[in-house]
Amino acid sequence: MTQKLLEGNLLNVIRSYYPSLTKSEQKVADTVLDDINSVLYCSVTDLADKSGVGETTALRFCRKLGFKGYQEFKLTLAKTLSNDNKEEVVEEGVHHQIAKNTKAVIDETLEMVDEDLLNSCISVIHQAKQLRFYGVATSGLTALDAKNRLLRIGKASDAIIDPHIQSMDASTLGSGDVVVGISVSGSTKDTLDSLEIAKKNGATVIAITFYARSPITQVADYVLLSGGKESPLEGGSLAAKISQLFIIDLLCTGLALHDKEKALQMKEKTARSVINKIY
Repeated sequence: MTQKLLEGNLLNVIRSYYPSLTKSEQKVADTVLDDINSVLYCSVTDLADKSGVGETTALRFCRKLGFKGYQEFKLTLAKTLSNDNKEEVVEEGVHHQIAKNTKAVIDETLEMVDEDLLNSCISVIHQAKQLRFYGVATSGLTALDAKNRLLRIGKASDAIIDPHIQSMDASTLGSGDVVVGISVSGSTKDTLDSLEIAKKNGATVIAITFYARSPITQVADYVLLSGGKESPLEGGSLAAKISQLFIIDLLCTGLALHDKEKALQMKEKTARSVINKIY
């Protein structure tokens, strides 16, 4: 398939290829054609489940259309929707709409939080011999923020955002160590590869993701769901970022409550260490 065809209306491309697809692949095509808006926010696992097929079939469907993988397929899907559904004019103004969406994602994330699960994660992190945060791109920035937050309450950790160093670091971890993997899609290959290495070596894996059914959840021992779904054209969206930071805030606050006196002392100590760097 030519690149020009791929840049056209994806629904027309699917209809064109439909007769040449296998029966299983046609089930995936039917799911996309019947509910394109919903599919845009599906993980590859979700799409496979909706279609009643395996993940391999869903990926084969994407490649049959000429895409390298599922994410490239979703990017073209997002472009199709963007062309078909022009941005609606928001009467109250764009800035009000952004504020409204940002507030809503906190409520959405709060509804997704399982308090018992959250407390279990806090306990596991509290007892960790070594603690790591893995993430790339925007999720990598969340990992760095987590390290900074924990440093202020005296909890040693490291945030690793380079995929190669992640993999090497993961190979050094073992029983009693904890890795928190951050990925909105739950399908970020670099992060997944590192988490699998850490898990294989005996480390406990905690995942922070939007998708309850995604590859990262199959690796994780604990899964914390965050709100703020995003399409491929919205990568690094404020809503998704805010939801991740909210989960990190819950974890850090919970850890601080484990030892209030120590946390308070470390907050003061770390604040005093930089006091001369501020005019």
